Amino acid sequence: MYHPYLRGKQNELILLRENAKLLSSTGMIPIIEPVKTNLAPLEKAIESLMDENVSFVLIINPRHGELKNNPLPIFDKINNLTSKANYENFTWGYIVDPNSSLLDVKDFLDKFTQQPITFIHDGFTKGKDFAVLLEDYSNIRKHIFLDNQKLYQKAFKKEDIERVLIRDGFKKQDANKDYPEDELFSELHLTYEDEGMNGFGDFLIVGDNYSDGGGPAYAVTLHLTYIDNEDDLIHIKHFISDTTNTPKDPAGKFAEALSKLVERVEEDELIYKSDAYKQYKDFYDREHFPGLGVAKKLSMQHHIETLAKFLSK
Repeated sequence: MYHPYLRGKQNELILLRENAKLLSSTGMIPIIEPVKTNLAPLEKAIESLMDENVSFVLIINPRHGELKNNPLPIFDKINNLTSKANYENFTWGYIVDPNSSLLDVKDFLDKFTQQPITFIHDGFTKGKDFAVLLEDYSNIRKHIFLDNQKLYQKAFKKEDIERVLIRDGFKKQDANKDYPEDELFSELHLTYEDEGMNGFGDFLIVGDNYSDGGGPAYAVTLHLTYIDNEDDLIHIKHFISDTTNTPKDPAGKFAEALSKLVERVEEDELIYKSDAYKQYKDFYDREHFPGLGVAKKLSMQHHIETLAKFLSK
């Protein structure tokens, strides 16, 4: 099943709240990496997921943002929330990467013997030793791989433990004006089982590169994914504002990009007319600028809706 990987910024958390019903009905399992010390928005998102019985993975040792190397606030707040509700349809995620040590992993496992655990693998090298260590623990539920090390992945093939492959399909450009009109996004939704996996995922239309905030946008680019009707591959279209040489007037540049987006979707049957697109169309009709954060949220929602439609076939 599909596992969207989200960093817990404001609009990503609002996205989860607003789409909890869809996530529940489709069985999608979000992976959430908290990045802000203000955990109130995260709590609200988790409450919405619990209300709809959405399964999720919550990372306890984030690598990015304000909570990097500071897992205690996450555990204290969310454990209190889930315990009060007797909610068990989630796992605690732990990232292992080149900076991780088996001693730290063992310390974590010894402290979390009663909680279901998911490991997120991203470049950790001691796969065989790690797999041997895990033989002593019965609360491991899932392995999520952010890389393509086949031999490493093989060490974690065990009955009753899910394996999920995450692949970043978003080819981020240094400048918004440099995106091509159309490009391949992913085929993983078609091939993950051939790769010995139980599920797949991506970083939506944001990509794996994390930043707390960008500088002024000289160009505004809106992104929409779609599935072609020949091979069922996921492609992504980029709609770029005509104005690309000034940081001024983001609303005007948004309107330019939005006009291209609406014109294309209205004439292109391949692009799903999702609820997110309908919101874009409403902004177009009203000549309204909601802010670039909301635009990013809508494009993420469109991607989720597009995959939900495909997977429901």
